[in-house]
Amino acid sequence: MNQQGRITVNEVRGVTIWFTGPNGAGKSTISEGVLGELRARSTRVELLDGDLVRQNLSKGLGFSKEDRDINIRRIGFVADLLTRNGVTVLVAAISPYREARGEVRAQIGAFREIHVAAPPDSLLDRDVKGLYRKALAGELANFTGVSDPYEVPTDPELVIHTDHEAVPLSIQRVLDLLDHVIAGRAGEGRRR
Repeated sequence: MNQQGRITVNEVRGVTIWFTGPNGAGKSTISEGVLGELRARSTRVELLDGDLVRQNLSKGLGFSKEDRDINIRRIGFVADLLTRNGVTVLVAAISPYREARGEVRAQIGAFREIHVAAPPDSLLDRDVKGLYRKALAGELANFTGVSDPYEVPTDPELVIHTDHEAVPLSIQRVLDLLDHVIAGRAGEGRRR
């Protein structure tokens, strides 16, 4: 704080909340709900949705492991920039590989991973675009969870099981995690 008791820009620290999970698990739905709640609180927040980033920042990349890792690194780079400038960043991206998620965690530092989980039958039921059916029929190559792996996080800060947890509860659990992160930072300031 400066002499007038105001928080300076250098004291404002953001955090990245990284939602990972298979296609159709509910990452976008939950992150959009959290986004609305944080905006209602006047929080500086941005949502980086994997599909939108792929259309704009990563256009031209395919779905090989190398291309997926490049895409995740690009999302991580943007998330890091925003986080360092005091923004709460919500990332909703399949990000199927642990190693790439670990790289981004190490880069950002202020990073919380949320595994959005749903069993295969639930994902098939939600498959409005028919992507799982096409992948199972062999019509889509490199489809995460069918012909390409999804590596479940080994130690996420939060696991959300969308097959039996209502969306409002999931949103509240993420907000509680964020409140805990912020409260922890306030405690760090008092200990200095």
